[in-house]
Amino acid sequence: MKMHANARLSLKGRELLVDRVENAGWSVIAAAEAVGISDRTARKWIARHRAEGRDGLLDRSSAPAVVANRTDDRRVEVIAALRRLRMTAAEIAECVDMAVSTVSGILTRIGLGKLGRLGLEPAQRYERARPGELIHIDVKKLGKIGPGGAGHRVTADRSKGNRSRGVGWEFVHVCIDDATRLAYVEVLADERASTAVGFLRRAVGHYAGYGITVERLLTDNGNAYRSAVHAIACRTLGIRHLRTRPYRPQTNGKAERFIRTMLGGWAYGAIYRSSKERNAALAGWLDFYNRRRPHGALSHKPPIARLNELNNLLGSYS
Repeated sequence: MKMHANARLSLKGRELLVDRVENAGWSVIAAAEAVGISDRTARKWIARHRAEGRDGLLDRSSAPAVVANRTDDRRVEVIAALRRLRMTAAEIAECVDMAVSTVSGILTRIGLGKLGRLGLEPAQRYERARPGELIHIDVKKLGKIGPGGAGHRVTADRSKGNRSRGVGWEFVHVCIDDATRLAYVEVLADERASTAVGFLRRAVGHYAGYGITVERLLTDNGNAYRSAVHAIACRTLGIRHLRTRPYRPQTNGKAERFIRTMLGGWAYGAIYRSSKERNAALAGWLDFYNRRRPHGALSHKPPIARLNELNNLLGSYS
């Protein structure tokens, strides 16, 4: 039973009150005085007990049974349908000609107060069984650090404008193994097809150093990955190239999520005086990520531990 914050009696106290009046022969006034309530309240509980038994001693909602100005159920259904189209409360209010506060209250009451993944396709999570069975590659464009030092993302100071304006960009190419989350990263000058092919070759060599043979590659639909030279490189390396669905970056979600982690832990995780200093810190952070950082998707173990587990497991089957 959920007690009212100001209730004098618990369920046991109400039962004691009823027992004293009904069985012990106490008067209502005496029983009420003994438990510290008015005789009117005592008579209320006794009457409820006589009519409903023990259930009559439970707290009841103070909300009215009928609300005169309650929104019509059909309109509530319309509001819910519009919400599932990922419309905001303000947009819905304009469509149905209602106050935003009223629409927000209705959305909260029917459990649609937060959008989240509402109306989106359900997330389809997967994980490959073998190291190298699938690797994910993506590119993150990162502004160079100009003469003024780090930008507002790190310093939280927007007063000096964009310190990287006119300085240019660096392109962080990332590769992550689906089964182990073992990552390989390089900061390169561009994202052209020849650069992407060179990165792929070095990534394959990097994984080969761990005894991993790359079988499949998943990328987005960038120009570099749709080029003929990239297709030839994949055939030469014996890799099957897969691409994400258009406008569905979450298909390559492991690479996208790794980029978020990398930016927070490395690119924006410290104040660097120059791009050269930032790039020099990448190797140390990447070693930390692969060998020591607990990974939530790997039972809070680092990728290298997952690699060793899978190698032992697969070795026992061979």
